Amino acid sequence: MKRSTKNKARGKFHEIKGKVKEKAGQLTNNPSLEAEGTVEKATGKVQKKIGQVEEALEKSLRRLVVRQS
Repeated sequence: MKRSTKNKARGKFHEIKGKVKEKAGQLTNNPSLEAEGTVEKATGKVQKKIGQVEEALEKSLRRLVVRQS
């Protein structure tokens, strides 16, 4: 599996996990858990974006290599 795909998948996983923690914190009136969920969700978004950037770079490099061939 490509690194970019792994980062996008892991990012999405952390986003979902963060949303669940956020809601659990709200439902149980646990601000600490809610904050932890917010941070994990944001971290997941960043990781997913990193995967998207890596994918764009991979495509650009492939096009560049093809043009030079």
